[in-house]
Amino acid sequence: MQQAIAILDSGVGGLTVVKEVMRQLPQEKIIYFGDTARTPYGPRTSEEVVQFTRQIVDYLVQFQPKMIVIACNTATAVALEDIRSRVNVPVVGVIHPGARAAIKATQTGVVGVIGTDGTIRSGAYLNALKQISPAIQVVSRSCPDFVPMVEKGLFRSPETHKVVEKSLEGLSFPPMDCLILGCTHYPFLADTIGEVMGPNVSLISSADETAREISTILYQTNHLARSHETPIHQFFCSGEPAMFRHIAQDWLGEQIMLQPVVWQSPSIT
Repeated sequence: MQQAIAILDSGVGGLTVVKEVMRQLPQEKIIYFGDTARTPYGPRTSEEVVQFTRQIVDYLVQFQPKMIVIACNTATAVALEDIRSRVNVPVVGVIHPGARAAIKATQTGVVGVIGTDGTIRSGAYLNALKQISPAIQVVSRSCPDFVPMVEKGLFRSPETHKVVEKSLEGLSFPPMDCLILGCTHYPFLADTIGEVMGPNVSLISSADETAREISTILYQTNHLARSHETPIHQFFCSGEPAMFRHIAQDWLGEQIMLQPVVWQSPSIT
């Protein structure tokens, strides 16, 4: 049986990573877990986020995945090393790939970062960016209202535009030329964020770079899928399944329509 890539998130945000993995690695089987019953993770304590992430990983290891992807910036910031110490497969986070993409993109050396309270409070992006380029200037801001809107499927409404505009007020100023979407939920709002920030600020999503890192690790460890059969993906959510499925199908579009999917609602507590 083909081993899967296990991808987990606090809710639907990790679907942005799923979409890129499906696009770049169409033969790979994906098992996705969205903790929609306990989202958002941003306002929670580090101890809670580590506990929740451990519970999800403990659930996912029964499927014997060949890799675990923590597609949640908050969980990556506080739980990545903990999870790496607990499992014997590669564990990938989303912060360092996003930081690398921003360093490549910036011409001015001034990078903005928006994320949840937990991610910004951790300083994970600041540290990752400084590790790569010590001279980089970083402007950070938490946007706690974004995740609840996305989880409700409200990412194209006029009200959403007002919330985004208010949350990002005063953030766009020269010489910042790129903005890291430091939460995997935020690409759902990318069109609106782009309108608010203006054409001179490039938006950096870690999803593309994370998918490339996944591909590189699987290639180096000789674990890329060899089967030419269409993979059967599995999607789990801990909360209301109807909204989760609606958002997943809307976001993934044709990619999910062309491949068989099993939708399940597990109990992990």
